[in-house]
Amino acid sequence: MTPDEAVRELAATERLLVALDFDGTLAPLQDDPMASRMTPDAAAAVAALVAAPETTVAFVSGRALRDLRVIADHDDDSSILLAGSHGAEQWPTDADVTADGAAEVLRDELCTRAEMAVAGCEGAWIEHKEFGFALHTRLARPAAASEAARAVDTIVAATAPEWRRRTGHDILEFSFREEGKDVAIARLRRLTAATAVLFAGDDVTDEDALRSLGPGDVGVRVGPGETAAAVRVGDITELAEMLVHLARERTLARQ
Repeated sequence: MTPDEAVRELAATERLLVALDFDGTLAPLQDDPMASRMTPDAAAAVAALVAAPETTVAFVSGRALRDLRVIADHDDDSSILLAGSHGAEQWPTDADVTADGAAEVLRDELCTRAEMAVAGCEGAWIEHKEFGFALHTRLARPAAASEAARAVDTIVAATAPEWRRRTGHDILEFSFREEGKDVAIARLRRLTAATAVLFAGDDVTDEDALRSLGPGDVGVRVGPGETAAAVRVGDITELAEMLVHLARERTLARQ
């Protein structure tokens, strides 16, 4: 399916949910994760979709909800829905998130042990997350990245083998929550009563959501890699062009 064919199909649906990964999909990957921001083209495309009739926009990210709100410049007046921590957190409500004291104690212990284990791996660092932690190796040489990943894998396998393990662009993440982006899409679909969903993402963790899409939905892969998506675009700019086209066609269809 071409982007134009996808737009024609989605423009006609009654209630559209446009769910978008953030890093690598709307914003270039950054050495400092908190420096991530949407490109001007992507921000303009999102604004056009927010203004389109019967269209809801959501960001679906592996980021903790608090961090996602910062990098997305998201405030309480925004109509954009959020799913953070791969779907374990939601905005405007996170009622499904309950504290697990034992898991949080173990999280903190494993974070500390992982930090000690990768201290000698130049360029590798540990990010504390709401439901686990992540090893970042974007700044590490391949040998140091492999050494750090082996060390962290060993720690988690010995202490918390039941934790969910995810890989992505220069990241290895562990979580005591099982939710994936497929869960986030299902929740958002129910919340918005969407008759069709567009989901776009650029990484392995986005494939959960892409595989969960049904007839009438459209999945978009941004960049290279094996994918379940029906549509592929080359980069953020091409995705932004597709989204602007979609917003225009939905507006014209309802005039």
